[in-house]
Amino acid sequence: MDRTDMDVDAELMQRFSCMGTTDKDVLITEFQRLLGFQLNPAGCAFFLDMTNWNLQAAIGAYYDFESPNVITPSMSFVEDVTIGEGESVPPDTSFTKTWRIQNPGAESWPPGVSLKYVGGDQFGHVNTVMVKSLDPQEVTDVSVQMRSPTAAGMYQGQWRMCTTTGLFYGDIIWIILTVEVGGLLGVTQQLSSFETEFNTQPQRQVQGDFNPFASPQKNKHDVPGAAWEHTQDPDHQNRLSHNEGIHGTYPFGQS
Repeated sequence: MDRTDMDVDAELMQRFSCMGTTDKDVLITEFQRLLGFQLNPAGCAFFLDMTNWNLQAAIGAYYDFESPNVITPSMSFVEDVTIGEGESVPPDTSFTKTWRIQNPGAESWPPGVSLKYVGGDQFGHVNTVMVKSLDPQEVTDVSVQMRSPTAAGMYQGQWRMCTTTGLFYGDIIWIILTVEVGGLLGVTQQLSSFETEFNTQPQRQVQGDFNPFASPQKNKHDVPGAAWEHTQDPDHQNRLSHNEGIHGTYPFGQS
């Protein structure tokens, strides 16, 4: 190897050992990706700093340190409950995204687990929702309140389960969202919420075909004559019956 090559290698090593903040951020992101988002950024920075920001050494150190001591929970994605294939949302509209997940493992989840946003488009300010600790084979639905972007197009984001110690586990959960003018999903969810709230009001009975936006139908009290029928004085009716009986006895009237 000539002197020029040695100088180049030395320069590269010096640059690597003197990385700035931007380069470290890139290494942290790559570290997370290679681990399948099993560790939060602070944990990635710890192992990278411990190994002088050598990515390969940091990954080895992580597995040497964590693998013997950690039992990673199991989680599998079952299905999309809302925002399925072919459904779209209008721009700048609130909606609820719901996934169905399962614990397929033999161990219950530890307490305090949550579903966290890990990449892509976030759709609002919510980045964490608490999830109940599932027993083996148990299934549950997890919902996140979101808001669609203001511009039409295709968007995607990733979420993942996480323990209180920052250990990510299970399948990466995706949301793939189509935003277009005329999308109906957000409006449909709002109408469904309105009807549910209406039905839960006290002393409110709603028929199955109830339309909250239809004009009120007239009832029998609004029909002419119906009020007279229901407000007859009982004594007046008795007197009428008595008079009818008299007229029946004296067809030509009383003398």
